[in-house]
Amino acid sequence: MRSRSIASLATLALLAGCATTSTVAPRSATRSEPALNLHARNFGPAATAGVRTLVVVLHGDGGPESRSDHYRFAEAATRSIPDSAAVALLRPGYGDAAGNRSPGQQGLGYGDDYTQERIDAIAQSIGILRRRFATARLILVGDSGGAAIAADIAGMRPDLVDAMVLVGCPCALPEWRKGMQKQRHGAAWATPVASLDPLKTAGGVMPSLRAAVLVGADDKITPPPLSRAYAEALALRGIATDLRIIPGRGHDLLNDPEVLAATTRLAATLPTKG
Repeated sequence: MRSRSIASLATLALLAGCATTSTVAPRSATRSEPALNLHARNFGPAATAGVRTLVVVLHGDGGPESRSDHYRFAEAATRSIPDSAAVALLRPGYGDAAGNRSPGQQGLGYGDDYTQERIDAIAQSIGILRRRFATARLILVGDSGGAAIAADIAGMRPDLVDAMVLVGCPCALPEWRKGMQKQRHGAAWATPVASLDPLKTAGGVMPSLRAAVLVGADDKITPPPLSRAYAEALALRGIATDLRIIPGRGHDLLNDPEVLAATTRLAATLPTKG
């Protein structure tokens, strides 16, 4: 494994239990907290009391057969992190292999899925979880397109997130789409989209947040320079960031032991709440 110190990257830049199924909705909807009902699968203890760390997992783009299994990661996190629970969300419009689906409209798969509306929908559900687990530190884990959304949420709703883990992130959105257009010879990748670029929302990330950014050294979908650029942007804001480029690994990285280890390390270093 190759680990990079983000402090040095910043310097260079100056010259990246049991499972239950439910929906995430407020117990009583109000004007400020409308019910969206994103599909969720919960892991760990049923009671919120005693949960010190809540891990929320956002999956990548594509169908369940082509993306990494975010349910598997959420379950592994609860086994590795003491006093933890995990919630794996289905993003708006997405379904899983069991036929569950979140309401909303899924993107077309050309980097068009990270829009303000979808980010707000996911942030709303995370806010509900934040209130339910009021004494827990919240770690947001995003895989691929889910990592772009996680980064945008950290920049736009910093009150919701204590730490984040980004895996194979298309975090420099225009550069990523140009690379995909060249790689796949698809004109749709050149079409303007309303997605938000994590590099542009990074200025809103709280300096107290802690981040881990991981990418496979052989990732052809979201190559390492995209993660490195975002990690450097965080480091320049004084944010403790651990960039890890995993040798011999490609884009399917979420369930690699290094990702679980990075998440466990973050949980161990976050200050206790409550």
